[in-house]
Amino acid sequence: MNDTSERAPQGRVRRLIATPAMVILAGLSLAGCSFWGAAAGGAAVGATAAQTEKGFRRSVADTEIRLAINDLWFQADEQMYRKVNLQVQEQRVLLSGNVPQPDQRVEAVRLAWQAPGVREVINEIEVNDTSSLSNAARDSWISTQLETTLLFDKEVSSINYSVETVNQSIFLMGVAQSQEELDRVIGHAKDISYVRRVVSYVLLKDDPARSS
Repeated sequence: MNDTSERAPQGRVRRLIATPAMVILAGLSLAGCSFWGAAAGGAAVGATAAQTEKGFRRSVADTEIRLAINDLWFQADEQMYRKVNLQVQEQRVLLSGNVPQPDQRVEAVRLAWQAPGVREVINEIEVNDTSSLSNAARDSWISTQLETTLLFDKEVSSINYSVETVNQSIFLMGVAQSQEELDRVIGHAKDISYVRRVVSYVLLKDDPARSS
C-alpha cells in the first residue's frame, strides 16, 4: 500500500491572515446573512467548536487552514476546487475526490502544503474522470446515513468526527475517545449499503501525535 502522507516542502509560504471572529463569520457573511443573524450564527459555531475534543483554538486554526487551501485551489484551478474534497482535523489535512489529470492531483497536494499551519497532508485523490451525478448522489447518501447514525448513537461523540465519501469509500477523520468508540464508528460505516471500504485517519484522544 502506498504511503499517502507527504512531507512539507522547504521555503516560505504565503499567509492568509484571519482573526477568529473573521473565520467564524466568513461563511455566514458570504451567504448574505444580516448582521444579527451572522452574529447569532457565529456564536453557535463558536459554541460548537468549544465542545469538540480539539477545542476552540484548534477549531479556529483548522478553519483558517480550510479557507486558505480553498482559496489557493480556486485561484489555481476551478475544476480542482470543485472536484477535490477537503477534511481538516488538528492541522492534519486529508484530500480525497476525483480529478481527470495526474498533474491536478500533484498540484492539489502542493497547494495544500502552502496553507500556514499545516502539519500533515494525506493524499487520497484518485485520477479518475468517470464519476457521474448518480455516483455523487450515492456518495452523499452514504455520508448522510453515517452522520445520522453517529448523531443518534449515545456511545459516540459524533461532533469529533468528519465524514467524506468518494466512489463509495468512506474517509474518516477526527478524535476518538477510545478504541472501542472508533471500532463502533467503523462498524456503523461498514454496515451501510453500497460501501466498498472504510478508510480511517482518526486519532485516539491520548495519541501522542495530537500534541506533536
